[in-house]
Amino acid sequence: MIKIMIADDHAVVREGLKQIISDTPNMIVVAEAENGDTVMEMLGRVKPDVIVLDISMPDTNIIELLKAINASKQKVRVLVLSMHPESQYAERVFAAGACGYLTKDSAPDLLITAIRKVAANKHYVSESLGEALASRLDRNAERPLHQSLSNREYQVLCMFASGKTVKEIAEDLCLSDKTISTYRKRILEKMGMETNAELIRYAIRHNLV
Repeated sequence: MIKIMIADDHAVVREGLKQIISDTPNMIVVAEAENGDTVMEMLGRVKPDVIVLDISMPDTNIIELLKAINASKQKVRVLVLSMHPESQYAERVFAAGACGYLTKDSAPDLLITAIRKVAANKHYVSESLGEALASRLDRNAERPLHQSLSNREYQVLCMFASGKTVKEIAEDLCLSDKTISTYRKRILEKMGMETNAELIRYAIRHNLV
């Protein structure tokens, strides 16, 4: 029996995932969490085999949460479930310790396939993502500019590229406007750009939005 924790801040999403899993033999949902703190509080107590983890829970830094889960020494594997395209975050969550990445618009049977694969100590990636990751292993491949950004800088880049203002990003990340402006300055410097319009064009060209 595969024991699963579902971590998502939307109750409707959790119920939908529970229904899919409950209709599947040899799988059971043993816990639900709506933020990263709850995930960590319940982890040692319920001892799940797999965490189906939403990438965008409030007050939760997905990269730091993945690192904390790995540092806990629990024998648990994490499948990240995201509304964002694979090209935005997949590489970074794998580097932080995730074992699978699945977009929320995937068919239910893919969710079950991904859970089974992750539970079997394997990694789950879509065919398109697998090809993209393989191509980047080519030593002769040019490294994209956004790969030079820190995880937080990359997150801010994607938010700017989606059309959010400094104030909106600051509110979403619970940071000051000044801090977001500093991140913006660093991003522009690292990428050799001068305006948000350039960042947006770059993000669109590299499928980051």
